Amino acid sequence: MTEEIQHLTAAEEHNEHTSTNHADTTPFIAASSTEDTLKPTHAPANRDTDEAVTQALFASDESAPIAEPPTPTSESEAPPLLEPIDPESYLPELSADHLAPLPPTFPVEPELAVSASSRPNLAVDALSDVGCVRTNNEDAYGYDLELGLFVICDGMGGMAAGEVASSNSVAALVHTFAESAGTALPIGARLQQAVHTANTTVWDMGQQPEHKGMGTTAVAAAIDGQKLVIANVGDSRAYVIQDGVATQITVDHSYINELIRNGTLTKENAHLADLHGYESVITRAIGVSETVEPDYYSVDLTPGTQILLATDGLTRYLNGDEIATIVQATPFESTCANLIDLAKRRGGHDNITCLLLLVLPPESTSQPEPQPVA
Repeated sequence: MTEEIQHLTAAEEHNEHTSTNHADTTPFIAASSTEDTLKPTHAPANRDTDEAVTQALFASDESAPIAEPPTPTSESEAPPLLEPIDPESYLPELSADHLAPLPPTFPVEPELAVSASSRPNLAVDALSDVGCVRTNNEDAYGYDLELGLFVICDGMGGMAAGEVASSNSVAALVHTFAESAGTALPIGARLQQAVHTANTTVWDMGQQPEHKGMGTTAVAAAIDGQKLVIANVGDSRAYVIQDGVATQITVDHSYINELIRNGTLTKENAHLADLHGYESVITRAIGVSETVEPDYYSVDLTPGTQILLATDGLTRYLNGDEIATIVQATPFESTCANLIDLAKRRGGHDNITCLLLLVLPPESTSQPEPQPVA
C-alpha cells in the first residue's frame, strides 16, 4: 500500500493470490481474511471529470476537507526507474491455472437500472498478489457482473487494520449498490451512496482501539448505459486502454498532486521538488474521517475498450505505455498475471491488485484475441 496517514507496524501473516474470470452472476469479493469482514447479502473515450460529471449525474454534497499530510514513515520509498520492456521476450509462459473461460452475456432483469438491450457485453478478469516483501495482503477487490459494479481497495493501518478496512469497504460498496438496484436513483447517485456507506462503515469500525487510524483507497466503477461511471478516493487508479494507448482516468489524491492542483508545482517540475518523504502520502481515503468526497469520471464503453483498475503496488512499477504494451501483447485472461509478474520482477514491495474489463462486441462469447504490437 501507499505510505499514507498511519505508520505501519508488523502485520499478521497472510498471503493471498486470487485470479478470477467468473462465468456466473454471483457477486464476487476477494478480500483479506479477517473475522471483521462484512459479507454482502446480494449476491479515452470521451472523459468528463469532477464537476461536470457530478452535476450531470447527481447533486453533490459539500466537499470534505483535505487531510493534512502525516509525518513520513521510514517505509517511504521512491519508485524505481522503469526499464524498457520487450513484450516478446519478457511475457512469461502461463500455466493452465491462470486460464478461465470468458463470461457469457447474461440477461438483465427489468428492474435493474440498465436494460439488457443497452448494456455492454463485458469480460472481467482480476488478480491480487501479496508481492515480494509483505507478509499480508491489505488489498481487496470485488464485483457484481450482473449489476455492473467493480471495486478495488488498498487498505492501510497497523496490524491487520488495513485488511479490515479494504475488505469491509469492498463489501459495503457491493452490498449498498445491490440494495438500490430496484430504485429510481440514477447510477451516479447509487454509486455516490455506496461510497459514502463504505466510508461510514470503515469510520465506525475505526473507532475501535484495535482499528484506530485505519482507512483505504477505493476505485469503484459502475455501468451506466454505454458509459462507465467511476468514483475515486486515494491513489489507486483507473486507466482506459484504446488503440494501443493507456490513459489514466483518475487523478491521485496525493500530496504531490495537491501541490500541482493549487499551483505550487507543475507537472513538468514536480519531479524536481524536494518533498521530504511525502512523495507517497495520500490526502483522501475511505474511513479516515466521518465524511469523504470522491472524484467522479465517466468513460464511453465501445467494443475493444479495456478498463484497468489497479492499486499503487502495480502503478509504482509500470507506466501507462508499459501497461498498454502488455495489454496489447497478452491474451485477455492472462493480462493481470503478466502485469503483476513485471511489478514483482521490479521489486514488488507492496501488495499488487488489478481488475481488467474488456468491452466485447454485442452478443460475443468468443475469447478475445491479443492485438499485435507495433
